[in-house]
Amino acid sequence: MTTKSRTIFITGTRKGIGRFLAEHYVAQGHRVVGVSREAPDWTLAGYRHFRADVADEAMMRGVFHEVRRDYGGLDVLINNAGIASMNHVLLTPMKTLESIFSTNVFGTFLACREGARLMIAAKRPGRIVNFATVATPLRLEGEAVYAASKAAVESLTRVLARELAEYGITVNAVGPTPVETDLIRSVSKEKIAALLARQAVPRLGEMRDIANVIDFFIREESDFVTGQVVYLGGV
Repeated sequence: MTTKSRTIFITGTRKGIGRFLAEHYVAQGHRVVGVSREAPDWTLAGYRHFRADVADEAMMRGVFHEVRRDYGGLDVLINNAGIASMNHVLLTPMKTLESIFSTNVFGTFLACREGARLMIAAKRPGRIVNFATVATPLRLEGEAVYAASKAAVESLTRVLARELAEYGITVNAVGPTPVETDLIRSVSKEKIAALLARQAVPRLGEMRDIANVIDFFIREESDFVTGQVVYLGGV
């Protein structure tokens, strides 16, 4: 396995999974760039942070412009940024729909587009990893909007895999089960237990589970793996 240092861009790094991934790849000797709407309350040698909304086209173009100027290009893009809302469809306001799709779909699209442009310009064999969710295949009640937004991300992943293949860029997605982050802390224990019972491996996901799949996707040796969505937990 090739272990040379690469430039890795991760969205949603202020906390949770994004922060874990930033620390994970810095520890491997990579140059890691992250972005979130708010500044993190932590610093890390080898990590650089930008404050930006992933759904704001002008801001994201500016961030990627700086990445190209300062790093010469991009090797890996991990689209971790995402938001969710637990509501019955009859109780879901339009603003919730707009907010979730703005971050989860528009934000992922913009990062993919700008990131791919950097990879192509630098003539680098890039890797893009998006985030799906088990809420989509499980058709989880109360998560209609979130599941739909991630279904759009899955479709985007598969189409981009074909569009970017000629440039040596692979595009895949990982679909975590619930992990102990802010995203699920408002969900009742009963609902989490019921969800875990539907998995082949009935436990909460861990950060290492997610990193394991991403590690595989971004390997240089994984250049023949693209357009795939890997759900965790045996869903």
